[in-house]
Amino acid sequence: MAPVHTPLGKKIGLMAGVATAVGIVVSSSAMVSLGEGIGIAGKGFIFAMIAALFLNVFVAFTFAELSGLIPRAGGLNRYTAPALGSVVSIVAVISGYVMVILFGGSAEAGIAGIVVVDVFNLPISPVIVSLLVVALLVFVNLQSVNVYGWVQIFLVCLMVGSIVILGIIGLTGVGAGEPVEAGQPFNPMGVGVLSLTALAFWLFIGVEFVTPLAEEIKKPKVYIPLAMVLGLLVIFIADIIFGFGTLNYLLPEQLAGTGDPHILAANALAGPIGRLWMGIVTILATASTLNTMITAVARMLAAMAEEHEMPRIFAKRNSKGAPWVAVISMGILFVLLLVTGFADGSSIIIFILASSFCWMLAYVVAHLNVIALRIRYPHAKRSFKSPLGISFQLIGIAGLVWVMANISTDPDEAALIYKTVGIMLGLAVVYAIVWTKVVMRKRIFETTPLEEILHADEVDSERQYHQPITTFD
Repeated sequence: MAPVHTPLGKKIGLMAGVATAVGIVVSSSAMVSLGEGIGIAGKGFIFAMIAALFLNVFVAFTFAELSGLIPRAGGLNRYTAPALGSVVSIVAVISGYVMVILFGGSAEAGIAGIVVVDVFNLPISPVIVSLLVVALLVFVNLQSVNVYGWVQIFLVCLMVGSIVILGIIGLTGVGAGEPVEAGQPFNPMGVGVLSLTALAFWLFIGVEFVTPLAEEIKKPKVYIPLAMVLGLLVIFIADIIFGFGTLNYLLPEQLAGTGDPHILAANALAGPIGRLWMGIVTILATASTLNTMITAVARMLAAMAEEHEMPRIFAKRNSKGAPWVAVISMGILFVLLLVTGFADGSSIIIFILASSFCWMLAYVVAHLNVIALRIRYPHAKRSFKSPLGISFQLIGIAGLVWVMANISTDPDEAALIYKTVGIMLGLAVVYAIVWTKVVMRKRIFETTPLEEILHADEVDSERQYHQPITTFD
């Protein structure tokens, strides 16, 4: 999913919204998560997927309401400022987007390097390929060249279509490889499979990227939540078909612990041609996802700098309108993790789980925003209201906290994730408190009036309208 410009008055349909929802979610790291999940739990991984699906449906309702209340918000920081205050707003963005991009983006780049070297048998380190991908996308974003937006719907169809076709080949037994013997237990982990919900959560994460379409999509009250829910269902069905088809040709233990299980599956299902095809699709999906990550977070940091919630240097733009300091900063963070070896094949699942943890924390804040804004502004106009009061938000928070508390089945892996994320979150909290008190000169929990947010959006609407947003021509 990549940003493009939508001409004034042009409206897009439901399918473009669904493609947007699917676009950021269908990524190389999601395919690795799927392979790891079915590698650990076999077909029983479907139960963790269902749990994660429902949690993300609750998230979809929450973001649909928030975007309906603050349609030009453009980010979690705008939703949080009037609900919970600037400190929580800053921490939520750092956790839910900057840290997610740091971990998840590094995993995406690492997977790209592994796949390219593996599929094309290149005699170079995967890190070199990963660095080249990051450098190329940083360059693209500095030029403000929206080269991916107009082909995103094609990439989505290509990736989803590829995994569905391969899955059908596996389910029907016409694959190139030798089918495995029947009799594998459906759910060897029993109830314990729910401990893999954090891994399954990554398969669906990111559907809220549809919400910036609130002013561009037809019937936003209906199409925004519907696009997110349909996108989640498309992903669920496609992953089930591919996962179950794969297990007809590969044993679970052949998938777990690998950096490119979807490549192994494609090779088993369709031979060398399938391997090559999936390699190409993976590279395109990785480029698209990384481009979206860099674009979205760089512009969010720039917007926060303009709101005085980040150092003003992040608001600096080059002659082509790109927030160059923010873009380069994201690139540097990727490079540091890649060259230090933290994003190699053995660490990719840890990075994915750490990203999932950070994003879930941001989703907890989003749920809290809905609850707080319902209490503070009960009569404010909302184009969409989450059904059944705040019950979905309360269930969502409880579910997310449980998943975060069971982030990994490996105690050592979980401890590493908690330690790493905890240190970075601690630094984010300290920064947010100091910045709010010293620079913004506001109380720690002082909120911004909703009227002020909406008025600022109206004043800035023309400028923001010409900023890249996520949609399709």
